[in-house]
Amino acid sequence: MFFGRNKSQPVEKSALSALLNTFSHPMLVEGWADQPGVVILKGDDQVIVRFPFASGDIRQELESWLSQHASEFPDGITIRIEQKVAPLKTGDKAKIRGVKNILVVSSAKGGVGKSTTSVNLALALLSQGARVGILDADIYGPSVPLMLGTQGKQPTSEDGKTMIPIEAHGLFANSIGYLVPDDNAMVWRGPMASKAFAQLMQETNWPSLDYLVVDMPPGTGDIQLSLAQQFPVTGAIVVTTPQDLALADANKGIAMFNKVDVPVVGVVENMSYHTCSKCGHHEFIFGQGGAEKMALQHGVALLAQVPLHLSIRQDIDEGIPTVAARTDDEHTAIYRELALSVASRLYWHGDEEAEQIDIKFTG
Repeated sequence: MFFGRNKSQPVEKSALSALLNTFSHPMLVEGWADQPGVVILKGDDQVIVRFPFASGDIRQELESWLSQHASEFPDGITIRIEQKVAPLKTGDKAKIRGVKNILVVSSAKGGVGKSTTSVNLALALLSQGARVGILDADIYGPSVPLMLGTQGKQPTSEDGKTMIPIEAHGLFANSIGYLVPDDNAMVWRGPMASKAFAQLMQETNWPSLDYLVVDMPPGTGDIQLSLAQQFPVTGAIVVTTPQDLALADANKGIAMFNKVDVPVVGVVENMSYHTCSKCGHHEFIFGQGGAEKMALQHGVALLAQVPLHLSIRQDIDEGIPTVAARTDDEHTAIYRELALSVASRLYWHGDEEAEQIDIKFTG
């Protein structure tokens, strides 16, 4: 975006940041433009505003805001808005090649819509401008292939050692469901399932990803512990319904992540209320306010309240999740806001890791 037609005078970064800080958004912290690497000066008249997390909706709003406040900025400068998702520190565990951040979605209880949340969250992060993969970690009951409409497909391999993930709706996906027949029940013991999960994680040839969303199996067992102990998890999301039975297990899930030092980004209340497809009436069939109370109890955010609605189920059954099927739908808007909240909270509450540079010596 170009301001004015006259040759600009040298711009001071502090003054420019102060102006940009007057733009506010619920997902931006106070003084956001003062953060390292956000405002970059290129010469006397080139300015880059670079967001370090998935931020499509914020960038669009900032573009509009800049147009409305053009007269407040120095004459003759060009401001370009970019996104470059930063890898965040996760301790001393080795990074998965090509993956900047790993985000796990857990429920500790089956049947609460965790996988539906996972695929729609992954697609929403994609819609916010990120490169996103999804890994189905449910070895016993994989559902991601069906939800993405990719059942029956199989990963290929170029080197005979690693798998190329399946592409669907712009996502890169892998699952045990791509490797075994649909009607083949997995009867492995815990250690075998954990090993299979580790192989899926390590032996998938992921392209360059900003976020890898891991759809966890229900419970707090071997696979969850293997993930936390072996892999660099950036953050966890816990999905629950408002029902007391689901909340009891979700509490256990948060406690587990706390014990293994995985940051809990927040809670998603799925099936928060039922929306009648005819009249739009809201009915709280599983209770009301349970996830909010649990989030307050643990000091984490209530990230979203997603309704129980016929269209969300239909879209999943047809293999085109809501975010991909209905770009302007009110439920897509909920998932997009969830993606913004998750991405921004991960960044503002984390520590940015320096980019790794591969150095090759030639003789």
